[in-house]
Amino acid sequence: MSFNSGRWASWGWMSVVFVFLYLPILTLVVLSFNASPMVTQWGGWSLRWYSELANDAEIVNGFVLSLQIAFLTACSSVVLGTLAALSLHRFKRFPGRTLFAGMVSSPLVMPEVIIGLSLLLMLVSVQRLFGFPERGLVTIWLGHTLLGMAYATVVVQSRLQELSPQLEEAAQDLGCRPLQVFFLVTLPLIAQAVGSAWLLTFTLSLDDVVLSAFLSGPGSTTMPITIFSRARLGLSPSVNTVATLTVAVVSVGVLVASVWMSRAERRRAQEMAAAYRDA
Repeated sequence: MSFNSGRWASWGWMSVVFVFLYLPILTLVVLSFNASPMVTQWGGWSLRWYSELANDAEIVNGFVLSLQIAFLTACSSVVLGTLAALSLHRFKRFPGRTLFAGMVSSPLVMPEVIIGLSLLLMLVSVQRLFGFPERGLVTIWLGHTLLGMAYATVVVQSRLQELSPQLEEAAQDLGCRPLQVFFLVTLPLIAQAVGSAWLLTFTLSLDDVVLSAFLSGPGSTTMPITIFSRARLGLSPSVNTVATLTVAVVSVGVLVASVWMSRAERRRAQEMAAAYRDA
């Protein structure tokens, strides 16, 4: 009897947590189909705001720019984060290791306001000296990469710590060069962590406001900044529409990545089982 009551208590608590987390998102999605121009007043079901969104150049351009920056940020963050994680995992001692580890993880605990302000001052100084880069897509991408690399490093490094070094040593004994060991052994084993880091940094970049506000320039306003500016003047149903589309894009991306990683893990397990049987 106590076991059943404990199970029902666990399910009840989990349901409360899920309702608390996802009910606001569900409410936002429902309100995006509201026919009334008043966000707090329900006027029936309608696709009016979706059709008007196509003619809203500011929102559309901001959404496209945010997707471009998020894609570039995710790719660069994963590459740099993987290299940093490999360096910290493989080489336990080298000059400046403590400083390097601290600098990599510092964006995780540093307020974004401080990061954005310091990057702005540095990039303005660089622009005065060399005339490049202009504040816009490149500067926002650099700022987001700085933050995303820290998260990618943590995710990939945690996976590397679970790997057995004997697998890489066996590959080297069989004649593989270090680069071949990485692409044929290490990278397939950490592929799930790399995919998770890519999705995490993509999402962080897509909804970042603070760094984008400091590093954006004329004609380079991202979608979160546009939404934040409009929300200060009064919420509009078009904002709910943009948020719903963003949730849909992220959800589809997470679903596709989860299915891909699940199939890759299952295929890898089958190959390892077949290799053990053959041995």
